[in-house]
Amino acid sequence: MMVAAVLLLVGLALSAFFSGSETGFYRVTRVRLVIAAVDGDRISRGLLALTNSPAVFVATTMVGNNLANYLTSLGVVLLTKEMFSGPAAITELAATILFSPLVFVYGEMLPKNLYFHAPNLLLRRSAPAFLCFAVLFAPISALLWFFGWLLQAMLGETPLRVKPALARKELREVLQEGQEAGLLSPSQRQMAENVFDIGGGLVESFCRPESQILTVSEDASRDQILQLAKRYRKSIVAVRSRRTRAWAGYLRVVDLLLDDRPISRVMRPVMPLRRGETLIRALLRMQSDQVAVAQVLDPNGKSHGLLYASDIIDRMVRNRAGRLPTPAFPKLVRPAAQAERSLQRDPAIRSSGSSQADD
Repeated sequence: MMVAAVLLLVGLALSAFFSGSETGFYRVTRVRLVIAAVDGDRISRGLLALTNSPAVFVATTMVGNNLANYLTSLGVVLLTKEMFSGPAAITELAATILFSPLVFVYGEMLPKNLYFHAPNLLLRRSAPAFLCFAVLFAPISALLWFFGWLLQAMLGETPLRVKPALARKELREVLQEGQEAGLLSPSQRQMAENVFDIGGGLVESFCRPESQILTVSEDASRDQILQLAKRYRKSIVAVRSRRTRAWAGYLRVVDLLLDDRPISRVMRPVMPLRRGETLIRALLRMQSDQVAVAQVLDPNGKSHGLLYASDIIDRMVRNRAGRLPTPAFPKLVRPAAQAERSLQRDPAIRSSGSSQADD
């Protein structure tokens, strides 16, 4: 009787494990699985590999459920014979009445319900055992995988694979669920969507061309630079070398007001960026190095323009279009004719079109 009880309990445990794991695989949050796999978690990588190999996953589940059903049935038969010594028909009827609710509730319904409500937690804890069973059942799974591959070759179709990259539509759905659950406010959701929309763009599509950059020569005086910045309402002024006409750096108005050192010591260098780099990567590099202006260079070293970190941040905060916006830099408000002529007479200062907003 002890052997029959052990077989029944082992069969119920295996049935609950494979039935719940099957539900957990279909209910697990893909975002968490992909992020954990990219972060280097081995268990998540194994689960992601099984998700990308549906034939192996289905074969492991089917073999496990059949093994569980066989052990459960054997345990029920042996235990019934020990408990009842009557005719075979009565024994079969008693076994059906006594053990069917037990097997249905504890071997199928309860584990499926638990995995349905907590798929991430339970699948995470049961994943090592499932991966071990996948290796143990590999000979049978390989046979099923071969037939699945043969069918795919004949039909010319491949199963949908989960890549470690999330589509924009899926990200929007996740953000919407977060807002509905109260985890995100509408403004936070909009900002997150803007980050994904803008972050994938390229730096050359967002940098300012040279004709729309407020520029001074490197030998301009402090008063001249402050006068020009005040007139055009700019907090950053680009500096160009008088001899080579290349970008020598940039000046912040706040540094000019608070730092009495020579302008060459106050000037900050421009970070070089390669054309084709994404905006989010460029912004992270600029924030890490505390650089406000970067120069976008072609593969041959030719300047494509200047990229301002404030332009990227401004579009991330203010954009509501739901698509990658194209930056528009309005022309400067033209100064009075007399002031403009006085600026033009000074060869150390050269101004061109730029936006009115602060950098």
